[in-house]
Parts: sequence; C-alpha cells; structure tokens
Amino acid sequence: MELIRGIHNIRSKHKECVLTIGNFDGVHLGHSAILARVKALAKQYDSPAGIMIFEPQPREFFAPETAPGRIGRLRDKVRLLEGQGIDYVLCMPFNPKLQQLTAQAFCQQVLLDGLSVKHLVVGDDFRFGCDRQGDFDYLQEFGGGHGFDVENTPSVMNALGERVSSTLVRHALECGDVLAAQVNMGHLVMLSGRVIHGQQLGRKLGFPTANVHLKGIKPALSGVYAVMFTVNCVSHNGVANIGVRPTVDGKTPILEVHLFDFNGDLYDQYVQVTFCYFIRAERKMTSLDALEKQIQCDKDDALRFFVQSVN
Repeated sequence: MELIRGIHNIRSKHKECVLTIGNFDGVHLGHSAILARVKALAKQYDSPAGIMIFEPQPREFFAPETAPGRIGRLRDKVRLLEGQGIDYVLCMPFNPKLQQLTAQAFCQQVLLDGLSVKHLVVGDDFRFGCDRQGDFDYLQEFGGGHGFDVENTPSVMNALGERVSSTLVRHALECGDVLAAQVNMGHLVMLSGRVIHGQQLGRKLGFPTANVHLKGIKPALSGVYAVMFTVNCVSHNGVANIGVRPTVDGKTPILEVHLFDFNGDLYDQYVQVTFCYFIRAERKMTSLDALEKQIQCDKDDALRFFVQSVN
C-alpha cells in the first residue's frame, strides 16, 4: 500500500480509481465494511482502490479546542489501513487552500482532474466544500453528469444493536471500556510514537518512564492503564499514564510508560503501546509524596492484571 501526501503526487497508475473519503479514525469494523466494498468494486472495475483522508482532520482545523480526541495517530491509522488490502491512501493536507474550495471545485479539481474517479463510496451525511456546500445528493448529481457512480456506505451494527462508528469507539475509550473499544474496532487499542526526553520526574520518584511523543494530538484515551510496550518486536508489561499530568500542572497530553522488566536506553526508539486494562482516571494529587504512593498502587493493580491474565 502506498501513502500519497497531496493530490500533486498522484500519478497515472493511481487514477480511474474506486475511492472512499473519510477520517477513518480507529479503523473500526464499520470502516472495514466500507473498505471491503471498495475492494470488491475495484476488482469489478479492474481499478485501484483508494482512500482519501485529511490531516489535520477537518474539525481539528476549524475548532481545535472542541474537536474530539483521536483514537489513533496518523501513523497508527496508516498501519491499520495497510492491513485492509487497499492500494493507496491519499492524505490531503486540510489547509486554507483546501477549505476554500467550493463543492464544484473540489469535485472538478480533486475527484475528476486529480483522480479520474470511477466509483465513489461515501456516507450519506458526508459534507464538503467551502461552508459545507456539498452533500451526498450533490455528489450523485455531479457524478451522474461526469461519468462516475456514487453510493452510500454500509452500516455495521454490533451485538447490542448499536451502529459501529468512531464516535462509539471514542465514547468507550473515554469511559475506560477497553474491551468494548476492541470489540467495535476488531483489533487492539494501540498508540505508537517515538520515545523522547521528559522532565524525569518519574525517575526521581523511583518509577522511571518512557515518554512517548504524541505529536500534538489530543488523544481520546485518558487515565492510567496496564499496557504492553513493544520495542524492536519485543513486548514488555508496564503501567502507563496518558493525559496532561495535573499534579505537575501539565498542559499538553503525553503518554508515560513505566516498564516492569526493562533496563536500557529507549530514547529515540519507535514503540507501540497496547492498552490492556483501565485502572483509574487521571486526577490531581495533593503532593509528590501522594503521587509516588498512587503510582505504586497503580503498578500493583497492573501487575495483578497481568498475573490474572496468565492464570
């Protein structure tokens, strides 16, 4: 699978495609159903199967303070999409230039001139173009006049009768329900990133941590978790805090992981963190002594979880 950054990098081999457009945050079972349809149509047309995503996501561009938290980073999303058998992901930079395109200009310049779309699969609530002028009906009318078909995405219902969506997964994560998130996504809950230097407060408290850089995203996950930490294809058990660290008046979300069975230098290593079990919500402690005691309790809870998981 190719990751293509920007319409200017589209080549002739990418054109005349079957395309779907969306955020694909979390790459859940609903997304998998959409991609299965895209692949089937691409085989029928003997065309490439493509996905268009945006970075940042549109709501993050328009209202970063109120935009929903991310289920995963861009790199996590691309890794999951790669496992879906799609030919390419076109990542469009959501910037003022794209935001100012009218619905007609988007259809003409991106879908027709840029991609020569043969078939488009989108949700019937899809809105696009300056001031959200374009909708599903507009796409169908435009496609009918320019030689490509537009169809609605299928809905996937879970065992509880709920429509599987990124909103549903995000709500599960915000409630600490890792199992529900896994069931609706069809895969483990993971975040990846590079280990960076931190304030080394954990080391001073006797709990050294690996600080995983989230590149400025606001994660849907928050709180303390039992985790598996994978580096160089080897996994280690640990306990993690993801959030703003209110005890030390933090502002930017960070992922800190204390490992139970690792000694070594992790700086600048690219790692994956799998969230296994929710322990508690993040909260402000009255002092660093109280924080140290709470971290020991959290570590004990995580250790018990892993022992019970084995037995």
